[in-house]
Amino acid sequence: MIRALYTAATGMNAQETKMNVSANNLANASTTGFKRARTEFEDLLAERIQSADAPDGQGGTRATPLEVGLGVRAAATTRSFAQGDMLNTGNPLDITIQGNGFFKVQRPNGLLAYTRAGNLSLDATGRLVTQNGMVLDPSITVPQDAQQIVVRQDGMVTAQVPGQTDVVELGTIELAMFQNAGGLHGLGGNLYESTPASGLPVLARPGEQGAGTLAQGFLEGANVSTVEEMIGLITTQRAYEMNSKVISTADQMLSRLTQIR
Repeated sequence: MIRALYTAATGMNAQETKMNVSANNLANASTTGFKRARTEFEDLLAERIQSADAPDGQGGTRATPLEVGLGVRAAATTRSFAQGDMLNTGNPLDITIQGNGFFKVQRPNGLLAYTRAGNLSLDATGRLVTQNGMVLDPSITVPQDAQQIVVRQDGMVTAQVPGQTDVVELGTIELAMFQNAGGLHGLGGNLYESTPASGLPVLARPGEQGAGTLAQGFLEGANVSTVEEMIGLITTQRAYEMNSKVISTADQMLSRLTQIR
């Protein structure tokens, strides 16, 4: 019974972690470019009481071992980078990536970060920046008197400048791709940073080397399904209750055992 108490406790801890992950998914259901996470579990090392080759008392050996599991633990959270719904905003500085890739931005400390949130704006010097003021890399500066800013599918940014008959090319938006995007580390603020698990970024123009294309005037919504998350919450609650029931039952059995005289 003591083993059952600890085993059930690991189950409650694991389900609590799953609940926290689901709560974060639901909290960010309206966050631009947010990617939902899923909790992965793994069982703990089982205690082997008898091995499969132990004598069975009749001159033979057992066909299967006698093992008792010691519980479960949350092993990892897997982030899904499936495409979110495209939201039509009509804002020329709202850009979504249709397919693979991340926008590359420069953090205040000079290091690079990556994001799927394309709700861009202009800073005081006319540079394209994210909503938290991080500059798009490579930097693209829009002249103060520029009109009709156009972002093409291949990442080329152009604008009409008064006094010039031809459109002016302002620069090209590059996308970064990773061999294992699930290995990226979330920094908050819709930002990720590369890790040894994600691998180094592969830079490409939109539409090349498997990178997605860009769509101007759209934003990528969160890929969170509120219905699926609510069903998951119910399942998590039931599993938590069952583990707490195991603890209650084991406690009753121990009480009954101590009353034997």
